[in-house]
Amino acid sequence: MNGQETLRALVIRGSRNLFTVRLECSGEEMECRIKGKVLKQVTDYYNPLAPGDIVEIEGGQILGFEKRRNEFGRFNQKGNAQQILASNVDIVFCVTSFSSPPFRPRFIDRVLLQADAAGIPAAIICNKYDLAGEIDPDAGLDIEERLSDYERIGHPVFRLSAKTGEGLDKFKSFAAGKFSVLTGQSGVGKSSLLNIISPGLNIKTGAINEKYKRGVHTTTQGILFQVREGNVSTRFVDTPGIRRFALAGIPPEDIILHMKEFAPLAGKCSYGLSCSHISEPGCKLMEAVDAGIIHEDRYVSFLKIRQELSGNTGYQDND
Repeated sequence: MNGQETLRALVIRGSRNLFTVRLECSGEEMECRIKGKVLKQVTDYYNPLAPGDIVEIEGGQILGFEKRRNEFGRFNQKGNAQQILASNVDIVFCVTSFSSPPFRPRFIDRVLLQADAAGIPAAIICNKYDLAGEIDPDAGLDIEERLSDYERIGHPVFRLSAKTGEGLDKFKSFAAGKFSVLTGQSGVGKSSLLNIISPGLNIKTGAINEKYKRGVHTTTQGILFQVREGNVSTRFVDTPGIRRFALAGIPPEDIILHMKEFAPLAGKCSYGLSCSHISEPGCKLMEAVDAGIIHEDRYVSFLKIRQELSGNTGYQDND
């Protein structure tokens, strides 16, 4: 390779200032560092590059990256900045589980909201569906009813089991040829799903902490995997599991615009954009909840997320 030749490459993984890229011209993978350690195109981000970025390299150094079609990320509370999980993707899959760890609709609503704000379609994977018969019917959450409502408002839902193989063919067919990002709590089975889809990947997986019913972090950074079947190339970014998905770059007043069944009602309340959607007469959101157009649990998510983004730092998303 000529050290003075500028080449295009795809970012596979990396952090700080060291990234693994795949050369477009040869498919060769190599490690590169950012020239000068800073990319002028990037400001106020936890990470300068993410899996899916197309970069220009010269002599083993990254000079810059091409304009992104989109970027999906979250707010990294430790770094106090927005963290990009993947860029230039076709769809975001929020991976949850029927049990171990428990199903958390608040987490799902956050991921769907962030994806919509980024202009990226989003779908839901409910893994460990083989445990559906073990759920206590008196637990207070009808998981199937919640999944059906997500389908009603327009989000594809895949009920599957990495353990038994149930539903995997349908998911594989849907994801074929797309560039997807998988995000979810630790322990929901993102890596296990990818291992079944393509056993040669050999992605490390972890066990569930039985005391707290939480997953153990095994993926430490987002990694792009490519699966080929015949002439079809499918790409996935497996992201590190997180317990809480913090939203990034969404003003509180814009939340209503990024929830599918809420958006058509924005500004139509009797008090217009000044409506708090809590007690005012003529509130179209509350009317929609009463009419079954908006699920009551989604309405609760809306209020909690808005409260948090408005600066109530005491709010904790535990459900």
